[in-house]
Amino acid sequence: MKAFFQQLFDYNFYCNKKIIESCAGVGAVPQESMRLFSHVLNAHHIWNARITERAPTLAVWDQHPVSAWGDLHYENQRDSFEIISNADSMDRRIAYENSQGRAYTNSLQDILFHIINHSTHHRAQIAADFRANNLEPQVLDYIFYKR
Repeated sequence: MKAFFQQLFDYNFYCNKKIIESCAGVGAVPQESMRLFSHVLNAHHIWNARITERAPTLAVWDQHPVSAWGDLHYENQRDSFEIISNADSMDRRIAYENSQGRAYTNSLQDILFHIINHSTHHRAQIAADFRANNLEPQVLDYIFYKR
């Protein structure tokens, strides 16, 4: 299971890096894409903090300049790989509070999958926003990544 999650996080890293490169190469990044990708980075950071029982330093909807995205993304990836590598069990229960202060408990496996799925969801929204702004989005399908 660890190897599978490491592969998924490699894919996630690749896709996010492509988004960062695209946005760095565009004269003006659409505002909605800026908002959504900052959210992707923030949410990943917050989930890593919940897993490791640290206080997050980013809020869910903080916005960051494109120039800050690479460092935030790298830190998220490094933290996730450390979490996966050091996990005794993917079934370990993680207790946390959501952004509204409600208490929940989920397995590490479910949270790790959520991070990937959440990122994919918002990358699709960014692709739609790119098209709506006459920009060509990256092709980020998993099968293309694996080819």
